[in-house]
Amino acid sequence: MAKRIATSSVNWAALAERVPPEQRGNLTSFKTRSDSYLRRVMANPPEPPKINWAHYKQIVPIPGMVDTFQKQYEALKIPYPSDTQTAQVEAQWKEIKQQIESYVQASNANIAKYQKEISETKALLPYDQMTMEDYRDAYPEQALDPINRPTFWPHTPEDQPENFKADPNAASAH
Repeated sequence: MAKRIATSSVNWAALAERVPPEQRGNLTSFKTRSDSYLRRVMANPPEPPKINWAHYKQIVPIPGMVDTFQKQYEALKIPYPSDTQTAQVEAQWKEIKQQIESYVQASNANIAKYQKEISETKALLPYDQMTMEDYRDAYPEQALDPINRPTFWPHTPEDQPENFKADPNAASAH
């Protein structure tokens, strides 16, 4: 026979911490239903009541009928379902744990990179106190460089001459 569960194995306090506030009512309702089901199960005895076969043999007039019922009743075995899913769940949990750990490592690397960028930005002069030379020193790839990389106003990449393609029909028009 299967073992009798005496108490709920659900940690309701830990579960309540993870439930969003808008779902707390549903969790409370579910916990109430679960507790009432557990109380109903616990109200019944763990074993079915014993049948007094001798009493029925005296009362039932048909000979052998009670013996037949007794044999059939005692031969009846209701199997307790076997656990076939725990191994799969554990395997999935191991995979998920590895994914979580790799995500945490990647996130920590990103956090370290962004912390470094924040500290570099905090180390800069405030923009309202920065001169064009200070800006060029801080951001050489973005600063205007009229000697090495001359540009035309409005100094945006799409407005520079190298981005304009020569029109092949313009030469043949003359």
